[in-house]
Amino acid sequence: MAEAGSHTRWRAPQVALARRDEKTGFANKSEEQFVRLLDFYQIRWEYEPTTFPLEWDPNGAMKGSFTPDFYLPDFDLYIELTTVKPGLTSRKSRKVRKLQELYPNVRIRLFRLGDFRRLMLKYGMAHQAM
Repeated sequence: MAEAGSHTRWRAPQVALARRDEKTGFANKSEEQFVRLLDFYQIRWEYEPTTFPLEWDPNGAMKGSFTPDFYLPDFDLYIELTTVKPGLTSRKSRKVRKLQELYPNVRIRLFRLGDFRRLMLKYGMAHQAM
């Protein structure tokens, strides 16, 4: 965790990085649609670049973590898409809140199903929204 007075953005150590290669693809169709929007507007993005430790066992080993879906380096912002039914988003919401508690200088935005639909509608991709 970043100490007071250190850099404004926490950077994961190399061992905590998680990346998907081009062959793996995205976890779901929403992520593909989101990337099309980012690419259209020429917004640089990274897919699942950082895993943040959230829980540790008594010996200090990582017990729980969270890997946001996207990082937008030009905005220093992580994005998590959760387009499952609204009642099932509480788990991701808890992880985002925990991440914000532990790493207050990390900027993250959670897009729920309704947020994602409005975004797709706003940018003329409503026919593709889930």
